[in-house]
Amino acid sequence: MSTAPLTGRRALVTGGSRGIGAEIVRRLTADGAAVAFTYSASGTNAEKLVAEVTANGAKVVAIQADAADPSQNASAVDRAVAELGGLDVVVNNAAVAHFDVIGDYPPEQFDRMVAINIGGMFWTTRSAIKHLSEGARIINIGSSNADRVPGPGVSVYAMTKGAVSSFTRGLARELGPSGITVNNVQPGPVDTNMNPDKGDFAESLKQITALGRYGHTGDVAALVSFLAGPESGYITGAHLNVDGGFTV
Repeated sequence: MSTAPLTGRRALVTGGSRGIGAEIVRRLTADGAAVAFTYSASGTNAEKLVAEVTANGAKVVAIQADAADPSQNASAVDRAVAELGGLDVVVNNAAVAHFDVIGDYPPEQFDRMVAINIGGMFWTTRSAIKHLSEGARIINIGSSNADRVPGPGVSVYAMTKGAVSSFTRGLARELGPSGITVNNVQPGPVDTNMNPDKGDFAESLKQITALGRYGHTGDVAALVSFLAGPESGYITGAHLNVDGGFTV
């Protein structure tokens, strides 16, 4: 019997209680990793996910942390290391979105989106670095909106995801000599509760996507699992679109 590709790997997934994050947790554990994930307010979802994954015999730990708070990000990393016995993979997935034209953009929404989408990634990574060694992986979940903005109201969100892209490039250079890879996965239209594949908005996105349909959370999780594994060791600083041709 072949060994699961992530056996022995220990991963932290931020924002892992629902949507793409939850599917990443499912896939990493299915592929053999022990996983800790953070959540902010979705306690019920977190409990359900833990019950589901542990029923399959996997090791999973839920950690409540506000991704906008640097100290909570640091504490989440420390707890993940303590619970898992170390850390090999960091998946910076926690993010929020608010869409509005620039003249009407609420300042509080701007501050929180920057604090989570950029700050959460930075503070989690900064805290995790001291626990990572050669062969470790950092995987940032960005967005194809960093490369293509299909209409008005998306500029601020796209700005934060552009920062994910730039941070990935710089960090790949910084950590390359230590044998740590850093990559950016950029989902396009993916069917989640927050972005369902039905309705007028979804139809408008399908029309500008090469495959003419939404993707599934599993499409993103499969790529994340590959990047977390042993066969991706020569991929770093990459920006990998999982968008059905949204950006072509």
